[in-house]
Amino acid sequence: MSGTQLTVTLSGGGADDARAVVRALENTFGAPDEFPADENATVHTATFDGDAPSGGAGDGGQDAGSLSAPVTVTVQGSPEAVRRASDTLARVFTARDEGAASGDQEQERQLLLEP
Repeated sequence: MSGTQLTVTLSGGGADDARAVVRALENTFGAPDEFPADENATVHTATFDGDAPSGGAGDGGQDAGSLSAPVTVTVQGSPEAVRRASDTLARVFTARDEGAASGDQEQERQLLLEP
């Protein structure tokens, strides 16, 4: 994983909730590989491969929308990417830190986002 690559796994809520979380991270990490789309899926995943587009403030998605149900989010990447994602999500949503695990070069953090 590069220093800016981030993998986000979301469960709980629906596809609209997953898209709101992904939109919240766009200003910080740029566009994801794809937006969650399957309305019947119980787990959604998105991967971000870079930094925010030029001119982006990098401060989170103010127009991300709201959540209809609690969403559990796991962010995985470099410690810096995980910190940035966690900070962004905590600014945009009501977030509770559910724990973290660290490896040699990667970190994983789980957050519970509430409506």
